[in-house]
Amino acid sequence: MTGIASEGVLIWMFAGLVGLMLTGLPLAFVLGGLAILFTVLLWDPAALTITVLQIFDTMRSDSLMSIPLYVMMASVLQRSGIIESLYKAMELWFNRLPGGLAIGTVIICTIMAAMTGIVGAAVAAMGILALPSMLKRGYDQRLALGTICAGGTLGILIPPSVVTIVYAVTAQVSIGQMFIGGIIPGLLLAGLYVAYIVIRSLIDPSIAPRDPSPVAWGARIRSLRALILPFLIIIGVLGSIYAGIATPTEAAAVGVAGAIVSAAVERRLSLSMLSGAGIDTIKVTAMILWITMGAKAFVAIFTGTGGADFLLEFIRDLDANRWLVLAAMMGVLVFLGLFLDEIGIILLCVPVFLPVIQLLDFDPLWFGILFMVSAQTAYISPPFGYTLFYLKGTLPPEIGMGTVYRGIIPFVLLQLVGLGLCAAFPELVLWLPKLMVAG
Repeated sequence: MTGIASEGVLIWMFAGLVGLMLTGLPLAFVLGGLAILFTVLLWDPAALTITVLQIFDTMRSDSLMSIPLYVMMASVLQRSGIIESLYKAMELWFNRLPGGLAIGTVIICTIMAAMTGIVGAAVAAMGILALPSMLKRGYDQRLALGTICAGGTLGILIPPSVVTIVYAVTAQVSIGQMFIGGIIPGLLLAGLYVAYIVIRSLIDPSIAPRDPSPVAWGARIRSLRALILPFLIIIGVLGSIYAGIATPTEAAAVGVAGAIVSAAVERRLSLSMLSGAGIDTIKVTAMILWITMGAKAFVAIFTGTGGADFLLEFIRDLDANRWLVLAAMMGVLVFLGLFLDEIGIILLCVPVFLPVIQLLDFDPLWFGILFMVSAQTAYISPPFGYTLFYLKGTLPPEIGMGTVYRGIIPFVLLQLVGLGLCAAFPELVLWLPKLMVAG
């Protein structure tokens, strides 16, 4: 196949991808269908055997086994009542601070991210628990909505993140190091959100009225019991990975056991609850694996037609500053995030971008975290950010999507600031992984 022919095939592949996605068809079937079509057209039906073998090799990955375990952990915790107890505790501790309920929401989202790693669970839970509370207190709608959306996306970055596992498997980097590398950037973003809320509330107290009613210290101290179980789970999962005691997959099993014990302590453990959590796990895991299979097949065609070689040659001939190339890739990721979910972006872009990163002599682990921050930014970017629509299901009738879009803009800018800081200071990402006992 000539270079010109290869370029033409690549153009038709991506044009087909965009066109079929606009029809609303599921991403997994779009990718898989295009891969089969182009394989048959370009080579021979027998060539599909190679695609099947590549998919089979991915499905045999031990690392992917951790995905259903972390999803199961998240689902059990969501049904255990722990989140409600945590939010009540945050209300008692932060109700008299400037923007106290919004600050408490960010903190709860951070804890949920460290417990579950599932974005949708955090956004839906806070939409049900925190949003009515903030609106009843007289909080500005845009501040409340932006806080919930931005806080919920921390689950992409703060471990144990299912998205991070998919990235690590695709890029063939250490899941444990990716987990630990995401801690400081995740806490940095949470800190930026809290700082913004405090400053806005001090400048304009009307957007976040304080609760003048005093709260007894005894009640506050008793509420801290709600933190015990979540922190034990977090320490059990992340601590075992950091210390080299367990692999991420083994730590996931520890997390599931901790979630079940937590549900039992909260007296929410039942056969119906476990059955519901199991069904949720099957649905999420199946979705991820179908997208993985479709993307693997699509990328195989991309590579087979010389797409990767063409891109590398183009970068070499471009002779541009490597930081400009990096910025361009981040921009592409944010743009794709307006239309695709983060799993699809990872499986499509990582095989294409990673050779470029190696060519430019950037650290793959550091780039992985930048990738996650970019995906997080895309997740809340109007008009199609997935988090915005997760929240839509919990909105009261008087609040439209226009209010959500306006509320999220300051937080999108804060995420871009966080992305810039992680790019400018790589040690924010690499310091903790370097200290790990075992990567």
